[in-house]
Amino acid sequence: MHSRYVRRVAERPVMGRTLAIWLSVRRFFCDRASCRRRTFVEQVPDLSERYRRHSVGLRRWMRSIATFLGGRPGERLCRVLQLPTGRTHLLGLLTAPVAPEQAPRVLGVDEFAFRKGWRYGTVLVDIEAARVVDVLPDRDAATFAAWLREHSGAEIICRDRASAYSSAVREAASGAQEVADRGHLLNNLSSAVEKTCHQHRSCLRKQAEGDRIAEPRRIINPLPPPTLPPTKIAVRTVDRYSDIHRLLGQEWSVSEISRRLHLDRKTVRHFRDTGLDELLASARMGRPKGVLEPFTEYLTERFTSGVTSPTDLYREVRERGYQGSDLPVRRYAAGLRTGTVEPARGAIPSPRKITKWIMLPRGTLERHEEDELLRVRLACPDIARACDLARTFHDLLQHRRGHQLLAWVREVERDAPAPVLAFAQGLCLDLDAVTAGLTLPWSSGIPHHRQLERHVIPRWGNVSVGAGEWADGFDVLMALDHLRGGDGALRVAGHARLLLLRGDAQGADELGQFFAEQLLRAEGLRL
Repeated sequence: MHSRYVRRVAERPVMGRTLAIWLSVRRFFCDRASCRRRTFVEQVPDLSERYRRHSVGLRRWMRSIATFLGGRPGERLCRVLQLPTGRTHLLGLLTAPVAPEQAPRVLGVDEFAFRKGWRYGTVLVDIEAARVVDVLPDRDAATFAAWLREHSGAEIICRDRASAYSSAVREAASGAQEVADRGHLLNNLSSAVEKTCHQHRSCLRKQAEGDRIAEPRRIINPLPPPTLPPTKIAVRTVDRYSDIHRLLGQEWSVSEISRRLHLDRKTVRHFRDTGLDELLASARMGRPKGVLEPFTEYLTERFTSGVTSPTDLYREVRERGYQGSDLPVRRYAAGLRTGTVEPARGAIPSPRKITKWIMLPRGTLERHEEDELLRVRLACPDIARACDLARTFHDLLQHRRGHQLLAWVREVERDAPAPVLAFAQGLCLDLDAVTAGLTLPWSSGIPHHRQLERHVIPRWGNVSVGAGEWADGFDVLMALDHLRGGDGALRVAGHARLLLLRGDAQGADELGQFFAEQLLRAEGLRL
């Protein structure tokens, strides 16, 4: 033995207090003449490591925090949890995973957002093993093609219908079978159905107005013509509509108008193909709804029936479940009297709600939803046709009847609404991959789990890194944090979107349990 000395090892906190362990360790000689190390120090298993001032368990905690939160947010959380560290040290604990030398047999590819609308990356997943293989810094075809050249062996590639991924597969892995993701197909079909509902909203409005007129109702106090005050969004909509149509009259292209007005080309096409009245109605519809919104139709009906006293109106809506004060009722009644508010019209379901009714599997709707959908179908033949075609396509997808796809496309080309027709024509441009997606059992649904719902980071952790108990603890954390009115768990989910994909799962279960326990302790509860 050479000597002894005392070293300080920081350990995980106990009862909210920092903990440090003072170890008296021995230094030994090395008897081998060929060894360049003259002396070495003994280590305590599962506690200390060479050149480390933190214990093995504390280091595992801090690595998990850095994986989920990053630098500055992780430093703030460590400060609350009595873990002395800085953001630079946390980021230094992250290590990139080792990518396999050969691609998996069934490879799933999908995009994700570093920052939505600004920068995107690509996640590659082994579908059979349900684990992340690699993460690419962008979604360009050249990057993905280079990865495929360096990692051969992919026989089946599940992807969305983005042209970049398709061209990369044709260039670098021409022998692989391309399979279109069924989740993306349903999502695109849902968008087409929702566009159809938007375009034919006037049919639903006409039906609702007809039902109101058909009801025998005595109007004692007719409303004055509405003179709505211009809002910022309405003025902006009118100005943008005028600018776009003025440039279209000068035979400018959509791309030129987009560059001139600093707008997206989709926005330019939307203003080109939509009337001003519909644009203004959408602008008014998008305004935030107050607590009085569910009762405005009743208030308008009672006001025209002769009940013009705000006090009486307030008392009536209170009896019908209104929980707010009388001030919004007084303002609304004054606006009806002067014509400065838009009278409530017959309630119609939103396009998104109609789309949900159509896209859900048969038999899952409640009775009142079935009745509402039936009224919508009777009011608009185009929405009814879109509903029939969407449900037929869903049956093809569910029962793997890819051989009937062309027959469905011919049916669409006969009398389908324009958005559904555009969807079917897009399928024909990628017919082989779509047919394979409707026939084969493979799909890139595993990487797609992390995208659609904002609160599915726990499910992603369960699928990609196997952190099952961590997912349960994080579900508890998010639920309680939401009930308390906080958004810390949501920020964790946002920062974890990329880092969780390439993070080490070791210690994730333990950390998630600790997070949940901390929050539950703040609520006076226990797991």
